[in-house]
Amino acid sequence: MTLDLALIAAAWSWVAGIDPTVLLPLQSGLGPVGAVGEFVYDLLLVVLDGWYWLLTWLYYLTGLELISPEFRFMHRALLVGLCIGVMAPLIGTFLVHRQLSLIGDALAHTAFAGVAVGLFLNGVLELGVSPYLTAVVVAMLAALLIELISEATDAYNDVSMAIVLSTGFALGTVLISLNAGGLAVGINQYLFGNLSTVSAENAVILLVLFAVIVLTVGLTRNQLLYVTFDETAAAVSGIPVKWYNRVVVMLTALVVVGAMQIMGVILVAAMLVVPVAAASQVSRSFAGSLWTSVALAELSVVLGIGISYYGEATAGGVIVLVAVAIYVVCVLAGKLQTRYGDDVSAPEVGAVDADATEVGSD
Repeated sequence: MTLDLALIAAAWSWVAGIDPTVLLPLQSGLGPVGAVGEFVYDLLLVVLDGWYWLLTWLYYLTGLELISPEFRFMHRALLVGLCIGVMAPLIGTFLVHRQLSLIGDALAHTAFAGVAVGLFLNGVLELGVSPYLTAVVVAMLAALLIELISEATDAYNDVSMAIVLSTGFALGTVLISLNAGGLAVGINQYLFGNLSTVSAENAVILLVLFAVIVLTVGLTRNQLLYVTFDETAAAVSGIPVKWYNRVVVMLTALVVVGAMQIMGVILVAAMLVVPVAAASQVSRSFAGSLWTSVALAELSVVLGIGISYYGEATAGGVIVLVAVAIYVVCVLAGKLQTRYGDDVSAPEVGAVDADATEVGSD
């Protein structure tokens, strides 16, 4: 039985309160690939509608104005924030232990260039592409470029990150200036983040990024862990170290673009580092640090969005300030744990819970 996917999408757009025009790019008749894309999009709209229903039920149960059915944008902002609270520390834990904390800043600035490319194409050529999609493409290319520069020139990672960061930001500013400043208004929401601009289309994109990141880390956890703590031993055991290094930076690019919706380019890197740094103060193993960082990131997001809504402040800045406050508390808790705890003077980083054969297999 053949179903009219366009009709289904239009129906769900009405049920979920989504502007039907966001579905037009998916109704271009791209054959089997386009049909699969439409099906996935429709499925994610179902997920989004289920999220609306859940928060509406919570509203009638608690009476919180923040999740009122009238504020669908806040529903989407909370969903995006919760996804970021998982994705960012999930990747950030590997970055912090590899001393690559600043790569988030580098990719955020190149993602800014990707946004500028999208806005330029829409404003000048009227192509109608999503700036977030162009940001994903440019950020992933930049992530690969960072690794390639390090491999080809034997430069330290901070050198390649500095080159890519400055190049990306320069490209973004040039594209904005070519349009005589016409993109300046549209670019502000990407620089500083904005809860009200999280559209249904952007939420769907974020859900796709979330699924890709969580699935990839879940399938390659042992290999990534081995490469993180001992590249030489990982290479000897048969793990393609360079390939997994590229996987990490590309996943970082996806996290940066996803978090950019509410955090903005300027603050997006904080979610990759601050919750992980806080968790490392109170955790004694890699796995413990990973799960604790996710919990702290979720707490930062929920409190940050709530405070920003009721205090009428910028969400990204409030989330980061909350995360930093949690970090300070964790540092103090870690000091107390070290002073009064039993046998905590040498915290464990964690062991690779797989043998060489398992880790080396793809």
